[in-house]
Amino acid sequence: MHGFFFQAAWAQDGKTALVPLPSVDDFSKGKDGWSFGLGVSIEYESAYEGSDEFGFEVEPAGAVQWRKGNDMFFWAGEALGWRGLRADTWLLEAVVGFDEGRKENDSKDGRLDGLGDGDDRAQLVLQTRYALDADWRYWLIGRAVTGGKGNLGLFGVGRRFGDRADGTGSEVNFVVVFHDRRYANKDFGINSQQSAASGLDETKLSGGFRSLGLNYTYRHDVNQNWQIFGEAVYERFSSGVRASPIARSNYEAEVGIGLICRF
Repeated sequence: MHGFFFQAAWAQDGKTALVPLPSVDDFSKGKDGWSFGLGVSIEYESAYEGSDEFGFEVEPAGAVQWRKGNDMFFWAGEALGWRGLRADTWLLEAVVGFDEGRKENDSKDGRLDGLGDGDDRAQLVLQTRYALDADWRYWLIGRAVTGGKGNLGLFGVGRRFGDRADGTGSEVNFVVVFHDRRYANKDFGINSQQSAASGLDETKLSGGFRSLGLNYTYRHDVNQNWQIFGEAVYERFSSGVRASPIARSNYEAEVGIGLICRF
């Protein structure tokens, strides 16, 4: 299958993506101005953080982007952001978006009954990647997520496969994730009221090490307009997280594939 997709790829015209990373959406085809991508993805994923229930979900995909040289502004779903390339080795990104709170009915088996619904919340995501070589074959990554429900930090390394500079090919990232006390209890804590309503033990988590994560991204241009993409995510929780009654599984996972038309 990989060989077939490689043969069908359209030739580069010398213009490149902002950075040649498959995980960074870039529909500009190397040109300044407006660009658009519209599509759909099918995902098979955990029902919620720590769930042992899985299901399929259909999600919209794509973004509206405006590029000027090494800067790009974008709107993707409920996220509005900017990313910029500096000194050819630093990719900086700032995004404001919404994180949907967990709902009791996320568990079809009733394992969240009595815990109540979490609030949707705005959050700020700041991210940087630093290339360790000229063609972005290897890099370091750092990310900070902050909002009304605590803070999360992520640090890791990445590796790109393939030789094209248009953002296609594949990449893998390995990361270590930390959270503060508020963020930890947002997902895995149980207060006294929730304990009485659900029958689960009251649980208060401290901050610190949250998980180890692995992320794989694949992107391929079928022709000048159509692009297919895929992603697989695996997160292995720490012993502190696994001690929560909410964590029915010691990991979270997601696999998805999608199709985008670029304008």
